[in-house]
Amino acid sequence: MASPQDEFMKLFSEFKMPAMPDMSAFAEAQKRNIEALTAANKLAMEGAQAVARRNMEIMQQAMGEMSEAVQSMASQEAPAAKAARQAEMMKAAYEKAVANMQEISELIQKSNGEALGVLNARFTAAMEEVKGLVVKA
Repeated sequence: MASPQDEFMKLFSEFKMPAMPDMSAFAEAQKRNIEALTAANKLAMEGAQAVARRNMEIMQQAMGEMSEAVQSMASQEAPAAKAARQAEMMKAAYEKAVANMQEISELIQKSNGEALGVLNARFTAAMEEVKGLVVKA
């Protein structure tokens, strides 16, 4: 009668270990992953900076326009004409605000799309690498 240790050793010796992956290929793949993350992060940061710059430009422009509007409203004209001009200025301000929001939205979308494109390309390449490693094993 075989001892439990003998049975375990027999069972263990029949157990086939999967082939070890190529560690240098694995390290290179991880390096490419980190490079892709770094590139995506850089694109995201550049996009955020572009959005912040444009936001600042919009605010400066809005302040200048508001200053002009206040000065123009100080003129001596009939209340009906002043009210009509105020309504026109409000309409123009609203349309400009909508256009500015759309522009900022497009900037954000473009930035996110570029960063995501880098990550998607790396993910696709990584899946091909995994397939290649599995085929070798």
